[in-house]
Amino acid sequence: MTMRRLPLILALLLVPSLQACGRGDNAPPPLEPAALSAVVDKPGVSRERLARAVDALFADDDAGETRALVLLSEGRIIAERYGEGYNRDSRLIGWSMAKTVTGVMIGQLVADGRLRLNETAPVPTWQRSGDPRGEITLRQLLQMRSGLRHTEAGSPVYESDEVRMLFLDGRDDMAAYAEAQPLEAEPGRRFEYSSATTVILADLAARALSENPDPAFRRKAVRDYLHTRLLDPVGMKSAVVEFDAAGTLIGSSLMHATARDWAKFGEFLRNGGAVRGAQLVPRGWIDFMKTSSPRNAAYGAQLWLNKPAEGEDMLFPDRAPRTAFACIGHLGQYVIVSPGQKLTLVRLGKTDGEHRARLRERLADILAVFPRD
Repeated sequence: MTMRRLPLILALLLVPSLQACGRGDNAPPPLEPAALSAVVDKPGVSRERLARAVDALFADDDAGETRALVLLSEGRIIAERYGEGYNRDSRLIGWSMAKTVTGVMIGQLVADGRLRLNETAPVPTWQRSGDPRGEITLRQLLQMRSGLRHTEAGSPVYESDEVRMLFLDGRDDMAAYAEAQPLEAEPGRRFEYSSATTVILADLAARALSENPDPAFRRKAVRDYLHTRLLDPVGMKSAVVEFDAAGTLIGSSLMHATARDWAKFGEFLRNGGAVRGAQLVPRGWIDFMKTSSPRNAAYGAQLWLNKPAEGEDMLFPDRAPRTAFACIGHLGQYVIVSPGQKLTLVRLGKTDGEHRARLRERLADILAVFPRD
């Protein structure tokens, strides 16, 4: 090798290093084609940034297993992705997201004049003379401040009221179990999130719709009303709702639908209870559902709000508009609506409680791609 050729060889060896310096040491790796294809060509924001935020959610083991994600902007799907073994036709359980569906149905019954928001809840066993539960109003049930002794997510888990009601001694007549519990606080004075409370609401719906106590009649009356007045007009054709042996809708927990159909429900809420210009429930009822309970600013009426909570935040008030709200279910089911950003975000999957904060971070990252209102 001649000394004349040495400078040329050294220059060529430096080319990769110079290219790396040009990219920057912290440059993100290229996106996999599948990750980029989950986002439409023109989502209204940086396609790559949105695809990376979605990909990070699916790739992060500390955020649990994401089985489905659908993101709508102004009613248009701009991102959609599924985990292995799931697709757009997979019906997935919403767990406590069902509470919001039940809350809307109660609003329709109030609008029909079959129930009254500010009157005592017409539970027959509470109407006996001297029973203090007879003072509980429908409003207080909706806002989770009935005062009933309902222990959610207690320890040991098999002694929690939602577990006993859904799977153990209360499973055949869930409403009877929920309504049999005594008061532990004056009605209206204390917030206590409770699946049993929503089952009471489902029982009230059945009583308002059918005078016949036969389980078959109760089941048919509620199913027909729910599908005719809400689920079918919203477009939730995949929705499957479950009932207990007494014919009571398990309105606290057991509703199943595809991610796209859960997103349609979110859009219905974003549009103030309207679908294609048809008002299915009074707009004022949706406003009521989005108004903080007097005992918990982060909860409305069967709906979570993006406001600071006394304990752990259920959403992310520091990272998204305070006007955002959500249906939230066990193991990390979410329908998040951000009206100012005109977004509806659905995430379905399985995330244990210890990883829920990380999951919320990943969901907040997705919303953060979009300008705040």
